[in-house]
Amino acid sequence: MPEGTAAPARARSGTGSNRKISWDVVRAGCVGLVMLYHATFLSVYLHPELIPRNFAFPYQVGASLLLVISAYFACVTIGRGTLLRYWWGRIARLLPPFLAAVVVIFLGVRLLPIEGWFAPTGGDLVSNLLMLWNWRPSEYLYIDGSHWTVPLQLMGFSAAAMLYASRYGHGRRILVVLWAAVLIPAAQWPLRVTQPPEWYRTVVDGIGMHRWHLFVVGVAIWLWSTKRIGTPHFALMLSFCMLGQALHNYAETPEGLVADWGSTAAVCVGMIVVALTARGPDWNRVIPQWTRRPIQWFAGISYGVFLMHQTLGYVVSRLLQDLGVGPTLQTAAFLVNGVLLGWALTKLVERPAHRMLMNTYDRFIARRAA
Repeated sequence: MPEGTAAPARARSGTGSNRKISWDVVRAGCVGLVMLYHATFLSVYLHPELIPRNFAFPYQVGASLLLVISAYFACVTIGRGTLLRYWWGRIARLLPPFLAAVVVIFLGVRLLPIEGWFAPTGGDLVSNLLMLWNWRPSEYLYIDGSHWTVPLQLMGFSAAAMLYASRYGHGRRILVVLWAAVLIPAAQWPLRVTQPPEWYRTVVDGIGMHRWHLFVVGVAIWLWSTKRIGTPHFALMLSFCMLGQALHNYAETPEGLVADWGSTAAVCVGMIVVALTARGPDWNRVIPQWTRRPIQWFAGISYGVFLMHQTLGYVVSRLLQDLGVGPTLQTAAFLVNGVLLGWALTKLVERPAHRMLMNTYDRFIARRAA
């Protein structure tokens, strides 16, 4: 990221730490929107035999905003400690719970099979552990569709580390890189939506080019929040990133290209909310004291919830429906099941694995130094 590593000032939120309560609210809200979308809309869309929900939230917004937030905090943290330790810390945080989630979901679907639903094989387990879906989506099927963000985050953090280690991650050069990451995907969009050669689609989708604008927004927000770029420049870059989101939300149908303007508008509004959260004051004056601990707790397990809630939530909904349970209780069970599984994954895998891997890294570095 650009020269200078000072993080934005953080107001105390009255929680006993310097972490802004506003970030916990935003992160928890994004994961909540992901769960709501899957529970009330996508569940019935993918499995029409499920009873239509009394309320449907049909907008794909939460996961995209989580990528924006990840990019922003990559800028905040990348200058703390050595670059290798930063990169290793991101791998240690993301990879172990992902691998564990894939195995648990695979076993859950195999142990609770539903006739007519996707029954993953051992080959599917391997391809999901290797994150091969974006490269060949027709051949490698998702065990859990929420996992599409994981390889993009790993690539994003790795790209950030490589940029920071080079001259292209500092000064004015990073702005050239950011603009290229927005304009190149937009320029190739007409080819991407007109049935390009398979090798081209494999490369473009495999590296997530159509979502690069989400990472650019996160970096731009950090630049603006730390006053490294002015408001006009930020507004222009934000506008082009919003254009990238609009292009991404076009889908090919038998009737032609159809735009999902609802999801586009929701993500664009979310980008502005993240920007104002980064540059503005903490929300500690408006967030009631009694809500802060639950919000922080949920934000702390949000990655585990994100990884675990979708596929097994569908299974729970279907099993309950077979027992005569209605749509409202199915939705409630979907949400509760996701939170409990996410909490277990965080407590049993994510935190201990991250602690162990970081301690191992620190001991290795200390021995080398000695």
